[in-house]
Formats: sequence, structure tokens, C-alpha cells
Amino acid sequence: MIELPDPKFLADENVAKLGKWLRILGYDVAYRSPATDAQLALLALREGRVILTRDRGFLERRMAEKCLLIESQDAIEQLQQVIQTLGLKPERNHLFTRCLSCNVLIVPIPKAEVRSVVPDYVYKNHDEFHRCPTCERLFWKGSHTKNFQKWFREIDN
Repeated sequence: MIELPDPKFLADENVAKLGKWLRILGYDVAYRSPATDAQLALLALREGRVILTRDRGFLERRMAEKCLLIESQDAIEQLQQVIQTLGLKPERNHLFTRCLSCNVLIVPIPKAEVRSVVPDYVYKNHDEFHRCPTCERLFWKGSHTKNFQKWFREIDN
């Protein structure tokens, strides 16, 4: 197990779903597709990112200093591999803090500002809303949040 303080990742196209799961946990995960191996390696070096890939050839060519070969095709198993191998300690207060599309931190938005853009049911049943400052996507804690938190409790024990 290798422990990295505050790691940043770069997911290549064959582990894009893993990147999304890591973003849900609050980790900074860049994603580039399509990109050449050289472009991935340069970006990872420039931004201090760990490359996550299933491409054995990339690893064998030793194009990047920090690279983790992902073994499984299953996104949950991939996530568990990254957490265990890198000694990550996901924190509950970091869950759902990043835009799943843009990777930037989302910001709170007053409930009154979303009245005209969310369904009535959502507006009536939720008090906290967040917005991505880049793509302006809106977020709220729906059933997917509860389901993920339940799963997170199971792997956290």
C-alpha cells in the first residue's frame, strides 16, 4: 500500500467510470479522451496526477512516473483497488462535492434561486442545492445520494 497525501488523478478513457466514482468521493480526477499516451503522460507530470489505466502497454512503456494499472473491468472493484492500493481514506464530508462532469468543486446556491429550474417535487422536498460554477449543473441530495452513502458505510467498515 502506498499512501499519497491529497492525490489527484488522471483517468484514461478505459476507466472513465472509475473516474466518476472517485469524483463522487471528492477526489480531483481529470479525464481526457481521446488522448495519446504522450499527452496523458505530459498532463500527469505537469499537474502532479496519478494516471489510472487498464492499458498494460502504457505501463510497460514507462511513460509516466505515477501510474496505477487497474486490474478489474468492474468499476466498484476498480474503486476498491485504488482505495486499498493508494491507502485512500475517503471522508464523508467530501462526498458529492465535485461536479461529475467538470471536476470542479460545486458551490451552495440559495433554494429560492432554483425555484423555476427544478421540478416542483424536488423543490418541495429538498432544502439544499448546489451548482457547478463551470457548467451550471444543479445538484441536490436525491435517492442516489442515500444509496451511495449506504454503500460507502459498507466499504468504510
